Amino acid sequence: MTILVLALFTLGTEGQVLAKDTSKTIDDASPQEVVDGMANKLARGVANITTGWLELPKQIYITCKEEGYAKGLTVGPLKGLGMSLVRTAAGVGETVTFVVAYPGFYDPFFDPSYVWQKE
Repeated sequence: MTILVLALFTLGTEGQVLAKDTSKTIDDASPQEVVDGMANKLARGVANITTGWLELPKQIYITCKEEGYAKGLTVGPLKGLGMSLVRTAAGVGETVTFVVAYPGFYDPFFDPSYVWQKE
C-alpha cells in the first residue's frame, strides 16, 4: 500500500521533470535530476506491476464505447488480457532497470505511463 501511495505521489512530479527538457541526457543532467528520473521510473514500474490487471476492465470499457457492446464483450477481454500482460511486463522491466537511463532519459516504455491515464 505504501508503494502505491508513493507511486501516486510521484505522478505530479514526473510530468514536470519530463516537460522541462525532453532531449536531456545522462551526461548533461544534474545528480538530482538523475535521482528523480530513477525514482520516477521505479515508482512507475511498481505501479504498473500492481495495477496491470486493470487493463482488462479498461479495454472492455473502451472497446464497448468505441466499437459497440458486441465487440466490447468479445474482443475487449482479449485486448485487456494482452494489455495486462504488456503493462505488467513493462512494469517488471522498468523496476529491474530503474538505474539505467533507457529509453531516453528515464522515459516510460510506452504511453500512457499508467493504466489510469487517458490514451
